[in-house]
Formats: sequence, C-alpha cells, structure tokens
Amino acid sequence: MNINELAKEVHDNAVARGEWNKPPVLLEALCLIHAELSAALQEYQDGAPLIYGTCALAKEDCKYWAICDNVGDPGVEGAIEGPCKPEGIAVELADVILRTLDLMAALGVDVDAVVMAKHKYNLTTQEAEGRRSGQT
Repeated sequence: MNINELAKEVHDNAVARGEWNKPPVLLEALCLIHAELSAALQEYQDGAPLIYGTCALAKEDCKYWAICDNVGDPGVEGAIEGPCKPEGIAVELADVILRTLDLMAALGVDVDAVVMAKHKYNLTTQEAEGRRSGQT
C-alpha cells in the first residue's frame, strides 16, 4: 500500500464515521491535527510510555504485550472486553499522521508526490537550515 492508498482508506473511514458530513473547513481540520499533537505532549508530560494499551487481547495475541500495562484476560470474570485500544505518545503521533492523510485526501492532494518532493528538497538543505526562522 502506498501513501495515497493509505490516505484514501483513512479518508473513506472518516467519511463512513460521519467526520465529513459537511464540506471540509481547513481551519477546523488543522485544529484537529494540532489537538493530536497536544495529546502527544500531554502523554509525555504524564510520563506515559511510547505505546501502551487498554487491551482485551490475550498476551499471545498482542505484539505489544511486553510493554503494555494492561494486557487482557479474555474469558476471565471482570476482564476488559472489546478490542485493544492503543495509547501513548507514539499513538498520538500516529493520529497526527492519520488526520493529516485524511485532510490531504479530502483536498485531493497527491500525497505520495508532495511527500517525496518535500523529502527530496530536504535532502538538499543543510542540517537545521531555516528551522529557527520557520522556513522548513
């Protein structure tokens, strides 16, 4: 799956969930992306690990069981029910990526082309050039 395909899948899911019932408003979408960055910062300030979860998965079914603070015990009385909900700093950063892909797909952007063009440009610039002046 390339980035455009992922962006389309993310956007289609957002549409199906009712997140695009009205025409996209760029300011609102950017605020939602910023909110995910703020959530990552909050996880960091709370001392959260990169990835943890509220899981109903058995240890053998979860690849993050060794770092997860809440691997479930399906079938045990009082156990957590439902799917694993990943949490943590890395998960909030993933939400930033997903919301960004959703917005770019909604706007009809060729995400693959833009990301590669920007990456190629960054390869030609000196380290940290323009970062302090906001020119990245």
